[in-house]
Amino acid sequence: MISDKHIETFVAQARRVGALGLTICSSGNLSWRIGDHALVSGTGSWVPSLREDQVSVCDVATGKVLNGVKPSMESVFHLGVMREREDVGVVLHFQSPYATQVACSAVRPQSYNVTAEIPLHVGRVIPEIPFYRPGSPELAEAVVNALATRNSALMLKHGQVVCGKDFDDVIQRAMFFEMACRICVLADMKPNVLTEEEVDALEMHFLGKMTR
Repeated sequence: MISDKHIETFVAQARRVGALGLTICSSGNLSWRIGDHALVSGTGSWVPSLREDQVSVCDVATGKVLNGVKPSMESVFHLGVMREREDVGVVLHFQSPYATQVACSAVRPQSYNVTAEIPLHVGRVIPEIPFYRPGSPELAEAVVNALATRNSALMLKHGQVVCGKDFDDVIQRAMFFEMACRICVLADMKPNVLTEEEVDALEMHFLGKMTR
């Protein structure tokens, strides 16, 4: 059951995303699974200044809007990721400065593994999603497919999307990815990245497995 407290928490976390510089104005969108339902930032809303009356309540299984507030046009991939992965509680689509610069660059780094935090918290491999019109079925399908086995993806000429178990998880993931992209941009897209063997060792030590 969705309560006023859930709505208040969601609004606070959306504003946290904005305060960290991950979204500006109406860019980006956020969702949070609560049981069989999900809270989604409303269409046209500004995540950094989201209001309680701009939060849409949706049924995860069907996408049906339950409170009369139209969700973001990207809600299809938010709910699709949640249906695909029971472990995902939060999905964030963001457009932070350096990560978006990379998404819009003709030349991109071969690897983002510039520090240990990237393979451990963002993902050893970051899939790239071709440009599709925002809100299109093609984009939704591509995002759901990319995040079926990964937690982060780069949306070319658009932005980024990450998923995780809770707000801290996705915000950490987004912030570390922004950090990696800043390093890549400042290194002219030729950073000195961790070797495959170094990443193997990190994953075995901290995760107990390799994700290559």
